[in-house]
Amino acid sequence: MKLGKVAGTVVSTISHPIYDGRKLLLCDLLDADGADTGGYLICVDAVGAGHGETVLIIDEGNSARQVVGDPTAPIRAVIVGIVDELLVDGRAHQVT
Repeated sequence: MKLGKVAGTVVSTISHPIYDGRKLLLCDLLDADGADTGGYLICVDAVGAGHGETVLIIDEGNSARQVVGDPTAPIRAVIVGIVDELLVDGRAHQVT
């Protein structure tokens, strides 16, 4: 799993039918302290995440396909949780 922060929405006029009715979100990747790593992923939203929220991302195709319930779906990354707080080495990091 990876940490990310929702930076925006991806809009595609032509896409595979598995994406119908699903939001695609652009997520900046974060390190364990919540700092931006410079990387990003485009993720299918499975939890109703919004702009600026810190999220848990599964970045592994087979697991992502299990979340959407289609073993042949062309999906790699999916948002599976919204993070309220990070606790690293006993230190709490508030997320926004």
